[in-house]
Amino acid sequence: MLQLHLQPESHIPLYIQLRDQLRALVHSGELRGGDRIPASRELAGHLGVHRTTVANAYAELESEGLIRGHVGRGTFICDMPARQFSPPPRPNGHGGSIRWEALFADERGDEGLSRLMPEIPPGAIAFTAARPSGEFFPVEEFRRCSNAVLRREGRQILQLGSSDGYDRLKSGIVDLLRGEGVNVGAGQIMITHGCQQAIDLITKAFLRPGDAVALEDPAYPGAIAVLAGARVRALSVTVETDAARTGRLGLDLDMLETVLLQNRVKFIFVTPDFHNPTGTAMPVANRRRLLELAARYQVPVVEDGIYARLRLRGNGLPSLKALDSAGHVIQIDSFSKIAFPGLRVGWCIGPEAVIERLRLLKQSTDIHSDQLAQAAMAEFVERGHLARHVAKMKQVYRRRLEAMEEALDKHMPDGATWTRPEGGMSLWVSLSPGFDAGELLIHARERGILFVPGRYFYLQHPQPNTLRLGFASLDEARIARGIQTLAEVVKSELRKRQRGVREESQARVALI
Repeated sequence: MLQLHLQPESHIPLYIQLRDQLRALVHSGELRGGDRIPASRELAGHLGVHRTTVANAYAELESEGLIRGHVGRGTFICDMPARQFSPPPRPNGHGGSIRWEALFADERGDEGLSRLMPEIPPGAIAFTAARPSGEFFPVEEFRRCSNAVLRREGRQILQLGSSDGYDRLKSGIVDLLRGEGVNVGAGQIMITHGCQQAIDLITKAFLRPGDAVALEDPAYPGAIAVLAGARVRALSVTVETDAARTGRLGLDLDMLETVLLQNRVKFIFVTPDFHNPTGTAMPVANRRRLLELAARYQVPVVEDGIYARLRLRGNGLPSLKALDSAGHVIQIDSFSKIAFPGLRVGWCIGPEAVIERLRLLKQSTDIHSDQLAQAAMAEFVERGHLARHVAKMKQVYRRRLEAMEEALDKHMPDGATWTRPEGGMSLWVSLSPGFDAGELLIHARERGILFVPGRYFYLQHPQPNTLRLGFASLDEARIARGIQTLAEVVKSELRKRQRGVREESQARVALI
């Protein structure tokens, strides 16, 4: 049996410990291509852990291409190029290879973001992405905008610029926000490299190691990664997805108030519109109560509004920033979901003192965001291309969401539930208790279907039977075909479980 030693008292999840130890055995050459490793049930029994722990570790290693399961034969180490796993030369008195991993400042490198963007095999149907459909990008219109700004002011925008952003783009965002009930001045806006940089800058500006923030659970892995890297204590607040069962939808505000009572919280991070990953939207009454809690406990709110303009049905809701009369909300946003994610153009809105602090931090990080991208985006907005593109894509995404819901209704077995989002780019599926989405992914990949297991989104107490399905980047035919195949895999695994229960029951009867 493999020499593996798990530490239950460690803050590192057991499946991560197991994954890393197995990976190390491959890298050291102790496990080689073609070697068979124990079945998940066998190894779980040997280690004294739940089978799900081993299944999750195996799922991670298979997604990395280190192992592969073969039905009826077992799980084997994949043949990899020898140079990839050859051990470093030993020191010989003339210097040796540096072990760079030993020099990393933080051993807890988070892979959650990379799991949202896995390599997609040819022909696979991937529900992994929550991003725009590139086939509809108005490339020609954007090219004309880029050419126009280069002709008009190329020498200026190709020079160094202001750290808080290109003035015309900031003015365009002011106008955009005014139409949405948010009145801010140019001094309250800073252009960022998307929401991810905004989260990073806010963390650097306000949070020290050990500080506490209240964060949705499940949550956007990018926020989890930034906070973990800064050694900030993220306190989880449950996001409810089943209003019929719990009577609540979205962030559990009773739980949030308990967190605020018991801890010195410095920030509340929320995504009130089409929350990633669940797709839920916070009701207006809950938004008002959230702001009341923020005022009562004097804790500012960071509102991620990146999906808010993608309402596909139902009535629009005011943002937290639009409802904020006391100046407690910092709003971060981006063009990444409504236009071009590759441009990395986003923005942050807050009190002028906050924006000035963030500007200084950004200046020391990257001087400023790309000015050509900002200028071209400003032109794109001014010419009305953005409004037309968003209107078109909302129709496209509405059809795709409806196709996914229709396929789920038609094919998924009893016991599976899913959210009914009114916008955004993804929905959240909960399978019957006892299912493990990580293990399910192994079998789904064999059928050419990819999704993101829910565990990558959780701060603590992950629900292994959950998964996220993105619908925005797939056409209706592929959505229907992919959901049908996924449902077949779910049903197959359900039959295996039921057969195992019957056999176990029969064995107990035989012993009586």
